[in-house]
Amino acid sequence: MKTIYFAASSLDGFISDKNNSLEWLFQFGEPKGNYIENFVNTVGALAMGSTTYEWMCNSLPGFGDGKWPYRVPAFVFTNRELPVYSGADIRFVKGDVRPVHQMMAAEAKDKHIWIVGGGELAGKFYDAHLLDEFIIQFVSVTLGGGAPLFPRKLKKPLKLESVQRLDQEFAELRYSV
Repeated sequence: MKTIYFAASSLDGFISDKNNSLEWLFQFGEPKGNYIENFVNTVGALAMGSTTYEWMCNSLPGFGDGKWPYRVPAFVFTNRELPVYSGADIRFVKGDVRPVHQMMAAEAKDKHIWIVGGGELAGKFYDAHLLDEFIIQFVSVTLGGGAPLFPRKLKKPLKLESVQRLDQEFAELRYSV
């Protein structure tokens, strides 16, 4: 089991635009080969911040079948009241990521823990020495601003494990911490 920050990023290092939207990403569709679905099938629990969750709640009804896309427990870090997405296993949490990570690991069993976003939440897992891997899919656009991919100074360089071209717009870089 690994704790993985898996995200798409613009070339200039943003995971969402200035309006906290991922609309910029959906113009490309998914990389060929069911890549994201294959990754999601390796995940036993996931974490996201309140901004990511709120965007999903507001945007998912307009995409696909409108259902919550994950079949695993989602731990949403928030300090405020948020709506519950119908039919989803959502657990609202706050505070230190360490005890939540323990709960996530128990739920995930031998599967991975996915840090969906945002970058600040991934940074908290990194700061607590709980992040094992970065999988970043860089997309051939620039946003000029928005939520940064990883708003932290790394304590030491990451180790590049692989680089893969997924299609004309996507290049994936994998790093171990």
